Amino acid sequence: MRSWRLISSLAGLAVKIKQELTTLMSVLIFSLTLLTFLIATFNFFTIRRPRNGDAVLNSVTVIVPMRNEAENVIECIAALADQSSVPNLRFLIINDASTDKTGELITSAIAGDKRFTLIDSPALAPGWLGKVGALQSGYQAADSEFIVTIDADVRLHHHALARGLNQIKDLELDFISPYPRQIMGTFVEKMVQPLLHWSWMSTVVLRVAEKFPLRSTAIANGQFFIVRKRALDEVAGFTTVQDQILDDIEIARSLIAAGFRGIVTEGSTLASTRMYSSFSEIRNGYGKSLWKAFGGRIGSLAAISFIFLTGIAPMILALNGYIIGVIAYLLSVLTRELSALRSRSNPTYAFLHPISSALLIFLILYSWKRRNQISWKGRSI
Repeated sequence: MRSWRLISSLAGLAVKIKQELTTLMSVLIFSLTLLTFLIATFNFFTIRRPRNGDAVLNSVTVIVPMRNEAENVIECIAALADQSSVPNLRFLIINDASTDKTGELITSAIAGDKRFTLIDSPALAPGWLGKVGALQSGYQAADSEFIVTIDADVRLHHHALARGLNQIKDLELDFISPYPRQIMGTFVEKMVQPLLHWSWMSTVVLRVAEKFPLRSTAIANGQFFIVRKRALDEVAGFTTVQDQILDDIEIARSLIAAGFRGIVTEGSTLASTRMYSSFSEIRNGYGKSLWKAFGGRIGSLAAISFIFLTGIAPMILALNGYIIGVIAYLLSVLTRELSALRSRSNPTYAFLHPISSALLIFLILYSWKRRNQISWKGRSI
């Protein structure tokens, strides 16, 4: 009889503990989703947006590293050539040991335009990664007040350079990273790519990060990056990130550590890009870098936990009849919609945020599994 009473008491205690843990987890999940929603709302209204398209008289060098970019050369250079209101402008196109027709296409595309110079990147020095080495070659050849770096798959809109340069001058910052609009075609792109913008818009209070810069809150996107050359000189160009896969974020951290200020800005009206066009490209693209994005194993574990708690757990709670789970899910959807509207992408897919979150967790785990085993554009990383 006593044994049955003991078992009954233990069962009751277990149920009570489960209820308490569920309540605690529910409160945590709701608190995190509310916090991300509030941060995203604040950033939605306060993120720096380009306004001034006046002529820029400062000297400017645009560096474009290209490796096996035959499909992008013509459109990229055409968009560069179309830039106006920056009369003292020079383009350095770096052919990074391409094995396709990139070099030939560059030569043909820039013919007759004296603003363009083709540079064949020298053989990589020990310890350097390819893209960073190409950027360093461009930096060493530049002699201007501002340096702009863009990726070959980025399409600058008319007046993009003038508006971006006026923004960095108006804000009196040392670097800015206008975030391009992400073009998406396939379903998996629409699930994954919006998370790039969402990841910082919902976690970093941008105005605070601008005023009080820290390495931990540094945000940058190498697709479109504008920096004062004197600031880049202080960190010896790209030498501090010569072996870094995430060179964009790391160069921002180096600049902040050296006492310079900068921030990500809304660049969806300035430039657009389509990074990947299939799941295999997404898997390999993020596979080479996500394991470094969060600072290590502990950081990656924290990121996975955060993504699960704010992206997947609310739906689990909602499906189990918890009202707080429904509210948390709706908050996560609204957060994604704010990010989509500000970045000029389709907000409809925000309702599938749990699927997006699961895919991102998979990509982080895949990146850790495949770290140091990924090749990119014919090179081992």
